[in-house]
Formats: sequence, structure tokens, C-alpha cells
Amino acid sequence: MGKLNIAPTKSNLLVLKRQLAFAEEGYDLLEQKRQILIFEMMSRLNRARDAERNAAEALRRAFKALREAQLDGGSEALDRAALAVRMDHRVDVSDQHLMGIKIPHVTVRTEPVSVQFGVGGTSANTDVAMSCFVEALPLLAELAELENAVMRLALELRKTQRRCNALSKIFMPDYRETIGYITGSLEERERESFVILKMIRDRLAQ
Repeated sequence: MGKLNIAPTKSNLLVLKRQLAFAEEGYDLLEQKRQILIFEMMSRLNRARDAERNAAEALRRAFKALREAQLDGGSEALDRAALAVRMDHRVDVSDQHLMGIKIPHVTVRTEPVSVQFGVGGTSANTDVAMSCFVEALPLLAELAELENAVMRLALELRKTQRRCNALSKIFMPDYRETIGYITGSLEERERESFVILKMIRDRLAQ
């Protein structure tokens, strides 16, 4: 803490008190924002853990089916068959606003799975693998949305915490110390003025 280099006058005292009251109000608002950010971040973090498990399980099934399809017909046959696949999947990314932060909202529209492969050259596991990968797309989109949101909320929380610390540990203590110093100086001046006036009255009375 350190006293501000300001002349100890009544006008400066009033200005400092107003600024301190404004800083205290700002600190309360920042503290409320910090609490909301913590709640939102932890909520999304828990959901992200569940989404990660779901996506990992979906991908595990998909790659298992893909390995089975490769064993059935070989990698080259599978690569040739994949070139003929025509499916129109769409990923839309929009912004959600929370406490002044832009958080992405990811939506995946998958085309219904239909027959994409001929009778020969591929096995049933090829269709299973394709279905599993299509099913995994919305789960991956949800995971990407939640992870991105957690990172942005964590960054904003760090900024808010720094501002709270600056107000509570530097700005407000300095102002309180300066206000105390000015208040003490003004009281001392008043006492000195009172003593001087008393001495003048006593001399005039004599």
C-alpha cells in the first residue's frame, strides 16, 4: 500500500471518497461476474468430461468397425469404395453471448445414412463403420463446443481475477490510506485553528 501524492484538501477528500465508492461498487460487480464465470466454467467442464467419454466410445466403435472392414476386403478396396460416398453433412457455428464473452455454439446436421456401397468389394462392416462415424459427428461437435467454451471462460476468469486483485490489493487500499491521511491532516488543521482562535480571544479579552 502507498499513499497517493495528493494535497490534503477538503475538495480532494470528497473526490477521493467518490472514487473509492465507485471502485468498491465496481469490485462488487466484478466479484459477482467472477462467481458466475466460475459456475459456468465448472458446469461446462463437467459436461465436457461426459462429452469426451461419449465421443471416445463412439470413435472406438467406429474404428473397430473400420478395422473389421479392412480385414474383410482390404484397405485398397475400402479406399476405392470410400471415394464413391456422397453424403452432405453440415456444421454450423454461431456465437452465444455470456457476460460479454462470445462462446461458440456448434450444430451438426448429418445426412441420414443410406446405401453407399455396392454388393461386391465391401462387407457389412463397411456400412457399420460409416454409420458409426456419422453417429460420432454430433458428439465431436458437442465436445469441441464445450472445450472451446471452457477455454474462453477460463481466460475471461483470469482477466476478471486480475482486475479484482488490482482493486482490492492496490487501488482501494491506496485510496483508503490517502483518505485517512487527508482526514487526519484536516482534523489537525482544525485543532490548530481552534487553538489559535482561542489564543486570540484570550489576548483580546485581556
